[in-house]
Amino acid sequence: MNSLEYVPVPAFDDNYIWVVSDGHHAVVVDPGDAAPVKAYLAKRGWRLSAILLTHHHADHVGGVADLLNGQDASQALPVYGPAGEAIPWLTERLVQGDTVHIAAPSLTFTILDVPGHTRGHIAYFQAADSRGTPHVFCGDTLFACGCGRLFEGTPAQMLESLDALAALPGETEVHCAHEYTLSNIRFALACEPDNPVLRAWRDEAAALRARHMPTLPTTIAHERAVNPFLRAGEASVQSTLAEQLHESVPDRLAAFTLMREWKNRFR
Repeated sequence: MNSLEYVPVPAFDDNYIWVVSDGHHAVVVDPGDAAPVKAYLAKRGWRLSAILLTHHHADHVGGVADLLNGQDASQALPVYGPAGEAIPWLTERLVQGDTVHIAAPSLTFTILDVPGHTRGHIAYFQAADSRGTPHVFCGDTLFACGCGRLFEGTPAQMLESLDALAALPGETEVHCAHEYTLSNIRFALACEPDNPVLRAWRDEAAALRARHMPTLPTTIAHERAVNPFLRAGEASVQSTLAEQLHESVPDRLAAFTLMREWKNRFR
């Protein structure tokens, strides 16, 4: 297997469009805007071979039509996406447990249903690259130190989705779709101010952003240690929620629900 490169291509104010390539062919994940993808592929001399979509929001699918229009009509470009969402360009509709095989670059993904942000949101899990490292492309479900807003799903759905992602191998590299890390860390510290790993991550992430570097990918093990939405069962998180919000916190779901509502209004 050729060595694969995983590149976050910036788009809009804070989106990342992930590009995975073997040095010749490339797949793109959630291309909300075609222009930066076309420019990056042209710069590297890579040929687009497939598009992967996690959910239907415009900042994740808005560039698909333009990318398809630029392709050789004799070679139809596969577009993978969630079966449960109305995305018009899909050639393959995917649900939990489906497997995606892409010939070039050589990629195999297992599909995870991760509803919450939207009803049909999916994630793409690659069990191992050429180095043996797993990867997950999780769209707007899991962020570095955060999770997506609940636009269509319920807190219980999102918590179950986050549990499914948290259960992946700890070394799994997490390729989420937004550079929200610094603001997420501020909220995480409000939830768990005495977490030493989180405080260290605050300094590391700030240094990366000061150099205009992405804070991604993170890893599942790192998120288990710093992400309050994956730590809803921790006594340290639950006691802070009870103190700050003056609410009872009887279980993980209550903690998650209170945290997500607090994050929605946190500044």
